Amino acid sequence: MELASHGALWIKLLLGFLSVSFVAASLLAFRYTNAAVRAFYRAAAVWLGLLTFFFIAAVSSWIVLGVSRLAGLSVNFHRVVEVLFAAAAIIGLYGVFNAGWTRITRTTVRLANLPEAWRGRKAALISDVHLGHVRNGSFLRRMVAKILQEAPDAIFIAGDLYDGTAIDAGLAAKPLQQLKAPQGVYFVAGNHEQFGDDSKYLRAVEAAGVRVLSNEKVEVDGMQIIGVPYRNATRDTHLASTLRGVHLDRDRASILLTHAPDHPEIAEAAGVSLQLSGHTHLGQFIPWSWMARRIYRQFVYGLSRIGKMQVFTSSGAGTWGPPLRLGSNPEIVMLQFE
Repeated sequence: MELASHGALWIKLLLGFLSVSFVAASLLAFRYTNAAVRAFYRAAAVWLGLLTFFFIAAVSSWIVLGVSRLAGLSVNFHRVVEVLFAAAAIIGLYGVFNAGWTRITRTTVRLANLPEAWRGRKAALISDVHLGHVRNGSFLRRMVAKILQEAPDAIFIAGDLYDGTAIDAGLAAKPLQQLKAPQGVYFVAGNHEQFGDDSKYLRAVEAAGVRVLSNEKVEVDGMQIIGVPYRNATRDTHLASTLRGVHLDRDRASILLTHAPDHPEIAEAAGVSLQLSGHTHLGQFIPWSWMARRIYRQFVYGLSRIGKMQVFTSSGAGTWGPPLRLGSNPEIVMLQFE
């Protein structure tokens, strides 16, 4: 009897620890970066993802029991639980595998008043790499190699290159030094760069040779490229005033690089031709994917249109929190201009 009570206590203590493990890991991750913290953070993040599927399995088990009793059927409840929890574990582990399998997504974008020099050109879009305790420099090197294999004419990095946790920003960004494109490589800050002071991240990106766009416009062979970081784009009044300040020419094609597809109606009203964003991750996995679709509607993923403007929202290359993806794939987007 005493051994049984001790066993029950240990189970309670273990479950209690697991229930707060990701919170504890996150607090440590914002202050420290070493092998032990990284391993703890990864394990806690995977557990948090699996816990979501286990919760769905538990709820489904009780639903099956309730429905079977209402229907007058006899089911082996324990067997149902075993099957559903085994399925949850398999699905969760597949989600971990899927999150590390980056695809190339190809799409054609037809823009009015496209400069002749841009016809047939390709641009790469990557977002939400989330360099930190799960993804690191080796992951970024693989992304850079994949992009260079496509030989894009321009490269756009739409924010959340970093996760916002403790990291050697310069060392993590070093693979970007290999990222070259004839019409340039451009970056805007996302919300994870701007949890606090984003200067160390921006300096690291600039030191790697990438052009950081901060509420400004550059012109490349007749194409207007505007970059608005997350902090200046979250409020509609801020975004509108920023776009007025860059003096956009409505009669020529333009690309707005901004992290989140929060206010596409503001960009469309300002005369932007194409907005490139990320941020949503397409929810990463159920049930968060349902929430993401409800919040961002048609702008949650892929190419969509509002008025005269088109919006492409990427699902991102990395992950935040649980390194799982189910129903959304990590990607690098290749845009073909016509």
